[in-house]
Amino acid sequence: MSRTLRQWLDQYGESHQNPVNKKIHWLMVPIIFFTITGILWSLPLPTWLQTVPGVNWASILLIPVLLFYLRLSVALTLGMTVFSLSCFAICWQIDQIMPGQLWQISLALFVIAWVFQFVGHKIEGQKPSFFEDVQFLLIGPAWLMSFIYQKLGIRY
Repeated sequence: MSRTLRQWLDQYGESHQNPVNKKIHWLMVPIIFFTITGILWSLPLPTWLQTVPGVNWASILLIPVLLFYLRLSVALTLGMTVFSLSCFAICWQIDQIMPGQLWQISLALFVIAWVFQFVGHKIEGQKPSFFEDVQFLLIGPAWLMSFIYQKLGIRY
């Protein structure tokens, strides 16, 4: 059975009630999303793909991610596309300023962010949702986006 966006968000929210854990998530979930983008951006492509402008593992894997969101909500997909493209812009900038360093920066931030996430869940007294279903790794950013949409009065 396929879950609706509301079901995903409600279930994710069950293990994210503690205010400290929520604040940690507001900082760390976007950082984790960015760092995964940065790590994927840095991975070498097969030679036959290296000549295609703008193509890297981050852009290739963004397609199924956005299709996952599209299945749930067009509005959410638009917001996540804007956020993803922002991550791409930052990756590009870092790659221009410090060639070859993006993967190291991303990996360091990834580890730090996950330490904070687990601390937040220890405070919460709940295991991270993705232990139940790995798709919750994509729901975390959507959960945050849903709060932004609510503040802006955007239906999702």
